[in-house]
Amino acid sequence: MNPLWTLLPPLAVIPFILFFGEKRRNLRELSIIVAGFVLLFINNRIYNDVVQGASPESGSLAMMGELSMKLSAEPIGNLFALLASFLWVITTVYSIGYMRSHKEINQTRFYICFAIAIAAVMSAAYADNLLTLFIAYEALTLSTLPLVTHAGTDAARQGGKTYIRLLMGTSIGLLMPAVIWTFVLTGTTDFEAGGILGPEIGTTTLAILAGLYVFGIGKAAIMPFHRWLPAAMVAPTPVSALLHAVAVVKTGVFALLKIATYTFGVDTLAASGAGEWILWIATFTVLASSLIAFTKDNLKARLAYSTVSQLSYIIIAALLASSTAITGGAMHIVMHGFAKITLFFCAGAILVAAHKTLISELDGLGKTMPITMVAFTIGSLGIIGLPPASGLWSKLMIAQGTLDNGYIWIIAVLMLSTLLNIGYLLVIPLRAFFKPLPAPQSEDNHHSHDSTHASDESYDLLSSNSMQAAGWQEAPAPSLWAIVMTSSVVILLFFYPAPLVELLEQVQWR
Repeated sequence: MNPLWTLLPPLAVIPFILFFGEKRRNLRELSIIVAGFVLLFINNRIYNDVVQGASPESGSLAMMGELSMKLSAEPIGNLFALLASFLWVITTVYSIGYMRSHKEINQTRFYICFAIAIAAVMSAAYADNLLTLFIAYEALTLSTLPLVTHAGTDAARQGGKTYIRLLMGTSIGLLMPAVIWTFVLTGTTDFEAGGILGPEIGTTTLAILAGLYVFGIGKAAIMPFHRWLPAAMVAPTPVSALLHAVAVVKTGVFALLKIATYTFGVDTLAASGAGEWILWIATFTVLASSLIAFTKDNLKARLAYSTVSQLSYIIIAALLASSTAITGGAMHIVMHGFAKITLFFCAGAILVAAHKTLISELDGLGKTMPITMVAFTIGSLGIIGLPPASGLWSKLMIAQGTLDNGYIWIIAVLMLSTLLNIGYLLVIPLRAFFKPLPAPQSEDNHHSHDSTHASDESYDLLSSNSMQAAGWQEAPAPSLWAIVMTSSVVILLFFYPAPLVELLEQVQWR
């Protein structure tokens, strides 16, 4: 199936979102869910084609000279597109419960920008060349800016300024020169099996280009270009989930995997050692961001720095330039995506149902929100890479690629990182399940650190009588359903990773 079809559902649903608006919000959100399922169906059709060895492609749109825009399907891109389309549906369902009970403003605008962002993600996933990838990358930045500044507060506007300055600054100042330089050296921007940058270009040039790509793709959040990600946590929780699991950061690390595989080529990148100097910075990012996470009492801030750390796992996989490591990195996009979106969903549920944002406030919460905290535990195991969570497989493959390349010191870093993950993540459900509930407080002491305040009335209307009878205070049903779904996938992929492996076996490395 032509990958151009993937742009149709997210763009075609925008008029329906506008038409139904706030007055017919059930139909508005139903139309988005239908569009999401249609997009998932299209990507599944492309999956069937790719695993059979086909390479579906669109026609090309000539831009200037030899430069053109074009979409084509290959295994890593199809994997990313499947993840984004599936999580678009789940995040929309979650948003119904969160946005309504939290009484968020401008919900129609939120859903429109979300749809445009998904279209940009599809363009990036199926980009046939560097030019198409660059344009999709910039479209994603611009379409998600209104989501980051959604609340309209001073903090939201300041977060948006940091977001746009860092992402546009790195892409225009570093990524664009890298694309132009690649075109000058090779006469093409196409992605090709084995890469287009040969060893004759020279080790120094390749090393500089590698740096321009890694630091120019600011969405990958390698230090020191990571600050946009914690700054963007002023956005509503569904936006945080979009940033961390569905679209933005995953587009960054996906782009690096694709460039390492189809622009540099694994053989050229490995033989030249062009990325070795960046490995030191990536491993520093893994450890430093984990240590910073320990210092954060705000739950979303801790999860944000956890994401910075986990993204550098994928950067390391790309720079190791081996088929095993890059396969592990591609799998980690999916494994981390489901685990991290579960954690952010849980953070939003805690805010809506319990009005809490600080980890120090979560003592005993497992007694009143058991489903949410069990899901949080599963998501944490996925990030750490412990059975029965799926993160184990992707981390093992990255570690195997590290051993194959002889980087024993990176193995030590990954092991230390895993211990740090245990320390800053599992302490949260341990507090929730094994510490006593604090003494009841008056309503005046309930506070929120997100963009608006949740109301007890809206929560009571959306809570089930059976949960209340059991003493539970879970989030609204749509949000809870989404949490259960994503946490279940974290476990399912541990026992059944075969579809991902089957798809990635079709990657043409040379």
